Amino acid sequence: MIRVLLADDQSLVRAGFRALLDAQPDIEVVAEAADGEEAVGSIRALRPDVVLMDIRMPHLDGLAATRRITADRGLADVKVVMLTTFELDEYVFEAIRSGASGFLVKDTEPEELLRAVRAVVNGDALLSPGVTRRLIAEFAARSKEPAAAGELARLTEREREVMALVGIGLSNEEIARRLVVSPLTAKTHVSRTMVKLGARDRAQLVVLAYESGLVRPGWLG
Repeated sequence: MIRVLLADDQSLVRAGFRALLDAQPDIEVVAEAADGEEAVGSIRALRPDVVLMDIRMPHLDGLAATRRITADRGLADVKVVMLTTFELDEYVFEAIRSGASGFLVKDTEPEELLRAVRAVVNGDALLSPGVTRRLIAEFAARSKEPAAAGELARLTEREREVMALVGIGLSNEEIARRLVVSPLTAKTHVSRTMVKLGARDRAQLVVLAYESGLVRPGWLG
């Protein structure tokens, strides 16, 4: 079972999500939280697989709560998906840099929400359909100057190539076609790259690709 925690200050939103998720045979909602403080406490106690975290909440907002979660090594397996009303909420960029696995707009289709929960459990980055490349472009434009690329020295040439393709928003299938390899081989390269760089998931790999200077704004085509 995929164990999910819902964190949103609107009870109606939580109720709607719970009804949808609990109806699935492989997903269960283990707790709800109305603010960030309550969410962090419940996450530490219950260790859910996925947290659907609203950005704007009282007492402790979703961004600050996400920072606490991703900074706790004991919660390394907990995946945080940010919920926002707007596709390009300014806080989404910092949330992804802080370790969130991606974001969803609250009015997303039910099927997409279910796919999202299952995807992040498998380590995939999650960005709402149709905005992936635009989000990455916006992130790149806002990101700080490229840091020293010393960490990339531990990667093979192929792994750096794969990381760059992840950085411009390509899926494993798209990477496989670009490099003329099987999707499984592409996935293996992505996984090894994340392990070597200590990235929590694919979303952080995108961040590292930009912050190391491996990928730069304007490369999206």
